[in-house]
Amino acid sequence: MWGRAIWPVTLESGDLILRPIKIRDQGEWTRVRTRNAAWLEPWEASSPAGPSQLPTYAGMVRVLNQQAKDAAALPFIITERVPGLSKPAIVGQLTVSSIVWGSAMSATLGYWVDQDRAGLGIVPTAVAMATDHCFQALGLHRMEINIRPENVASLRVVEKLGFRDEGLRPRYLHINGRWADHRSFALTAEEVPEGILARWLAR
Repeated sequence: MWGRAIWPVTLESGDLILRPIKIRDQGEWTRVRTRNAAWLEPWEASSPAGPSQLPTYAGMVRVLNQQAKDAAALPFIITERVPGLSKPAIVGQLTVSSIVWGSAMSATLGYWVDQDRAGLGIVPTAVAMATDHCFQALGLHRMEINIRPENVASLRVVEKLGFRDEGLRPRYLHINGRWADHRSFALTAEEVPEGILARWLAR
């Protein structure tokens, strides 16, 4: 399966919309990220080579779009319809990455959310939407989420959605300037034959 078959795609549930990230989102995206700098910093991916090696916004979007064309990623912006606004507001980002086809049929999922919108069910809903799409529309078999053991909010997300804890990965990713341990959580399609979005919303 190649990029044209899997991307672009837009997913909706109520007021929440996952849509492709775009170059023209830079202004709004930057404002949200700047406002949330202290909130996101402890969990930020970093480069072992130093801050100067991190991509610009445009560079990030170009890389993500190329990965999408190669059927290796689904780079979504999380947006929300807000009364009084002419278009849905950016409230976060969710990327399905490291998509492997063939005998693995697996992917990894990561995200961030605006602190002002945290705790309102946005992230669990977005993760459920993306996971259901990967299982039901793309035919993937396994979704993995890796979380810092100290990140209590993200641990609650996978707990709410029923992801299995598969154990600790020492020094797994370079985060906020150092190699950091992560706990791995996963679901396979057989574990959620009816999907997880409906089950989550029913709560």
